[in-house]
Amino acid sequence: MAITDWPSHERPRERLIRGGPGQLSDAELLAIFLRTGTSGKSAVDLGREIMMHFGSLSGLFSAKLKDFAGLNGIGPAKYAQLQAILELARRLLAEDLQSGVTLSSSEKVTNYLQLYFSRQTHESFVVLFLDVKNKLIECNEMFRGTLSHTSVYPREVVKAALENNAASVILAHNHPFGTAEPSNADKTLTRSLKQALGLVDIRVLDHIIVAGRKTFSFAENTIL
Repeated sequence: MAITDWPSHERPRERLIRGGPGQLSDAELLAIFLRTGTSGKSAVDLGREIMMHFGSLSGLFSAKLKDFAGLNGIGPAKYAQLQAILELARRLLAEDLQSGVTLSSSEKVTNYLQLYFSRQTHESFVVLFLDVKNKLIECNEMFRGTLSHTSVYPREVVKAALENNAASVILAHNHPFGTAEPSNADKTLTRSLKQALGLVDIRVLDHIIVAGRKTFSFAENTIL
């Protein structure tokens, strides 16, 4: 049965308009994006099939175009639309950060970083450079590594911070296929960066580790 044949109070789009998107499942939200299903499948059925195939939203958004090739009902056009939505979300959160980052708005920073790292299968280290009013100057990927390791050089971070005239920074890196818990190396690196940046009066506000939907904040866990 097509969704148009469902009772109006059960249709995802009508439910979203009536009560907001929070009450819809991932598959139902995806169905609104897809608009139509395929032969013998409603858009919700197709949404469920896609979610089962990729396992999670992170898996869906990080998938490459070739990963969609075997899915009936999803082609290059839908793939492009999906990536456009993801990029718009990134830019929206970046606008929020540019309007001013405070320690009380760490959720916005975390959300931005989760989207930033969402398509990456390699480990990378980024630095958010902030001005004296805690507004975002630039988010810069400083170092890129393999699946599980990247090398970070404090001198390069200090140099970039000075070039951006930053008053403070937020450090971040991802664990593509691991947990968000910091390793001993992560803790040692954080101490080294904090010490190096402190010599030029630049504060480290936080170091955030992202592993899919899970994150770890050094500041929130009082180990900064």
